Amino acid sequence: MKLERVLQYAQTLLEMSVSEGDIAVDATAGNGHDTLFLANLVGDDGYVYAFDVQKEAVDATLHRLLDNALEHRAIVLKDGHENVANYIHKPVSAAIFNLGYLPGSNHEIVTKPNTTIQAIESLLKLLKVGGMIVLVVYHGHEGGKNERDEVIRYVSDLPQKHVHVLRYEFMNQKNDPPFIIALEKVKEFLIEG
Repeated sequence: MKLERVLQYAQTLLEMSVSEGDIAVDATAGNGHDTLFLANLVGDDGYVYAFDVQKEAVDATLHRLLDNALEHRAIVLKDGHENVANYIHKPVSAAIFNLGYLPGSNHEIVTKPNTTIQAIESLLKLLKVGGMIVLVVYHGHEGGKNERDEVIRYVSDLPQKHVHVLRYEFMNQKNDPPFIIALEKVKEFLIEG
């Protein structure tokens, strides 16, 4: 067995959670890689909702879908992931976040702990039992460590009978390597808020 790198493992978790016909969420569309990956998993009967606050990210994601003839499987929204509940009213099988900034873009536009946690709360309500939320945490930028700490604090307090919380990281890598936080919903529960 070989240990999977962080991004490989994120995809493995999504593959285990998403089947054809499912609804999935890319909470931070970025350059569209995860949206495309999810669009392949959900098939023609499923759907992906992708969110990003930057027009540049929305455009890149739409182009990636068009280049692969999968635009009919996704809607790309120029809106923050904290508003996910305004768009989705059916059960979700999986969601992925890449916390931080859009690679190759303005490093001052970053995900924020309050909106990320609000999005996680909304997605936990929408998530099917057996569904998964995967957060790839990039924390080597201005404000990144604060978001990392706030998200860890929030997920650490989730009830263990209802949500399994995993942290996957390579501990001996230098320069703030990204790591994964994965939330698996194992039982329905009432979320305050």
